[in-house]
Amino acid sequence: MTEHDIWLGIGLLGQALFSTRFLVQWLASERMRRSVVPNAFWWFSLAGGATLLAYALWRGDPVFVLGQGLGLFVYLRNLMLIRRHRRSVAA
Repeated sequence: MTEHDIWLGIGLLGQALFSTRFLVQWLASERMRRSVVPNAFWWFSLAGGATLLAYALWRGDPVFVLGQGLGLFVYLRNLMLIRRHRRSVAA
């Protein structure tokens, strides 16, 4: 197995994680019979985005790096907002 094969596997794993978030959101919405965005959506977004960012850095693709890098801030911010809301509700 070459370094290229390993990074290709990392890229495919990242894409699988990133794509899973849509399945999670769809199933949660169907279960609730309304559009919802579960926490798992943001966690899969973060995991997939970080893995894809690593792959993009390895490829040296500035467009891909920029897109995934900026997305990570959105995913992290949403998780921070959810955590803050849960703390305020619990208090």
